[in-house]
Order: sequence, then structure tokens, then C-alpha cells
Amino acid sequence: MKQASLKLKSYANNVNIIDNGNLQKRILDIMLWTLGALILCYVFFLGNMVFNIVERKALEERALTLSNEVGNLELEYLSVSQKVDLNLAYSLGFKEIKKTFAARKALGSINIAKNEI
Repeated sequence: MKQASLKLKSYANNVNIIDNGNLQKRILDIMLWTLGALILCYVFFLGNMVFNIVERKALEERALTLSNEVGNLELEYLSVSQKVDLNLAYSLGFKEIKKTFAARKALGSINIAKNEI
């Protein structure tokens, strides 16, 4: 067992990996490009979040303005609706009509007793 270990150690010392000195530089370049891409993604997402927060605040202000406007319109509607009466309707050209109801005749020879449950 000891001989196999020594033999493996002697073979391992004689093996050279051919990289021409570029492997470490390539790994460093890949790591730097990845770091740069991650920084760009971070800046993009952070800018997007800030933009959305500003937009949300603007929309909240717009919703508050619209809510106030709706309240004012409801108040105006209530004040105008209190002024509506028959005299205003007559002045606008409306007139009363006679009420007529449609009645249906009984079908053929079917006799239905009135007030029967």
C-alpha cells in the first residue's frame, strides 16, 4: 500500500496541466464580468423600485384629489336634488299622464276560482 502511495505521488509530481498561464486570468475575468453584471442588475432593480415608489405617491395624491372632487360633486347633487319638485318639472315641459294598466283576459274555458290558495 505504501508503495502504491509513493508511486502515485511520483506520478502526480510529473503531471503538468497545460494552461499557458491563462486559466487564472480567465477565472478572474469571468468573476469580474459576473460581478459587473450583478451590479448592473442591482442598480436597475433599485432604480425601478425608487421609480415605483415615486409613482405610487403621485397616484395616492391623485386618488385623494379625485376623492375630494367626488365629495364636492355629491354635495352639489344633494343641493340640486332638493330643489326638484312638480313646479320645476312643469316648467321644463313635463306633464302628468293618466295611469293605465294592461289587463289580460282569461284563457279559454279554464275557470280559476278567485281567492283560492
